[in-house]
Amino acid sequence: EEEEEEDEEIMKFWLPALYLLTSNGGIEKRARHTSSQFGEEKLKNILEGHEKNCLVAFRMEPNIFRAIATYLRTEHLLRDTRGVTVVEEKLGHFLYMMSHNASYEDLQHEFHHSGETIHRHTKAIFNVIPSLTYRFVKQTTGVETHWKFSTDPRFFPNFENCLGAIDGTHVPITISQDRQAPYRNRKGTLSQNVMLVCDFDLNFLFISSGWEGSATDARVLRSAMLRGFHVPHDKYYLIDSGYANTSSFLSPYHGVRYHLKEFWHGQQRPRNYKELFNHRHAILRNHV
Repeated sequence: EEEEEEDEEIMKFWLPALYLLTSNGGIEKRARHTSSQFGEEKLKNILEGHEKNCLVAFRMEPNIFRAIATYLRTEHLLRDTRGVTVVEEKLGHFLYMMSHNASYEDLQHEFHHSGETIHRHTKAIFNVIPSLTYRFVKQTTGVETHWKFSTDPRFFPNFENCLGAIDGTHVPITISQDRQAPYRNRKGTLSQNVMLVCDFDLNFLFISSGWEGSATDARVLRSAMLRGFHVPHDKYYLIDSGYANTSSFLSPYHGVRYHLKEFWHGQQRPRNYKELFNHRHAILRNHV
C-alpha cells in the first residue's frame, strides 16, 4: 500500500510536467516569419529602390554593393547554395549588421529569416575576410613620389618621401564582465584599439586590430613593427602627437595649432613656419 501511494505521488508530479513538455502547455505555436516579403524580396527592394535606401541600409551605393557581390561570386569566395541571389543576401545581412551594430534579433526582424539562417550567412562573410585582407591590404614599396606631391608646391619637395598616414581608432565591443578591465579605455567605455595605415590613394596598407582599449597608440604601433609592418629606407609615414617622432614617423609640432578646423575658424592663416608645417601636415594626414 505504501509503494502504491508513492507511485501515485510520483505520477501526480510527472504527468503535468510531461504534458507541458510534449504539448507546450496547450499553447499553440505560432510561426514568427510569416511576412510575404522574405529576405530575397527585401534585398531586391533595397537595391532597386531609391539610392538612399541602399546608403541607409548598407552604407554604400547599389552599384558598389553589386560589384562586391559579383567579385565574391566570380572569385569563388562565396557561392549560391539556392536560387541566384544568396551571395547578395549573405552580403546584405553582414553589411546591415556592421552598419547598424545590429543583433541577430534585429536581422531576423529586418529580413524575415530564422536565427540559424542569419548566423550561417554572416559567418560565411566572416570566413572570407582573411582572404580579402591578404588580397587588398598590401604595403607599398614607395619607390616613386606620389603625383599629389610632385604636382603641388605645398608638399613638394618637403613631403616627397612620405608614403601615407597612420591613425588609431577605438571600435566599441561587448565582452564578458570578467574580461572587461583591460578593454576599458580612457573614456570609460569598452573598445578595441585599432591602428590603420593608408596611402594617399585611400588604400589601406596595414591594419592592426585586437589590442585592448587601454593600450596606447604608441604601444600598438610598436607591436605592429614586430608583426610585419615595416617602413622602407628614407621613407616615412605621417602620425599624430600620440606617437613618437622618429626617422620613420613624422609628427606635427606640439603645442601649435594643428587641426584644420582651427585654421578655418575666422579664416586664420598660419602665422609662422610651425603653424604652416602643421597645416600642411594635417591636410595630408586627413587622408586617413
